[in-house]
Amino acid sequence: GFLGYQSFAGAATYYYTVNETLAMGDSVYGRNVRVEGQITEGSVERASADRLLKFDIADTGGQNQIPVVYQGVVPDTFKEGFPVVVEGSLGQDGVFTAQSLLVKCPSKYEPAQ
Repeated sequence: GFLGYQSFAGAATYYYTVNETLAMGDSVYGRNVRVEGQITEGSVERASADRLLKFDIADTGGQNQIPVVYQGVVPDTFKEGFPVVVEGSLGQDGVFTAQSLLVKCPSKYEPAQ
């Protein structure tokens, strides 16, 4: 029973919203956290030479934003306006350095017009 509980507790993941992350203030700097937000339209910058990706994530209202830097393979489903979960740490400069990037599936798929 104990091993099952430990496995479940390790698999259960929690992520903070952009607002929750910013509300933590200095206590979040340098900590490994997961943050969920929506990719801000027009914020995506790609450098193909070193697979560097820069973009902003925002809360659902779009009022608060966090700039994100990610280096690695970008999922095919990565698109502006889509929800994403990034895992990494927030620097004191306000930039979130992500080690992993997970694009959440949109609530519904619609055919192209």
